[in-house]
Amino acid sequence: MDKEHFVAVRRDENGKIQMFQTSSGRELSYSDAIKEVDNEIIEGVNVVREEDGETYIRSNPDNRRENNLDGLPIF
Repeated sequence: MDKEHFVAVRRDENGKIQMFQTSSGRELSYSDAIKEVDNEIIEGVNVVREEDGETYIRSNPDNRRENNLDGLPIF
């Protein structure tokens, strides 16, 4: 099975990403997205865990702006 990747995001009123849409059309909450990235179901991103307990999803560095999470369209 091919791995999925994120193609769009949904943001809250403060601009923070709340949900992700995958290449197969699934919609994932931020916490579900973290689980799927950790389980290697989603590619092109990684989970960062800060010392203060903050956990977030970050695009893998590849020098391509179009696949950065901040550059994805809104759904």
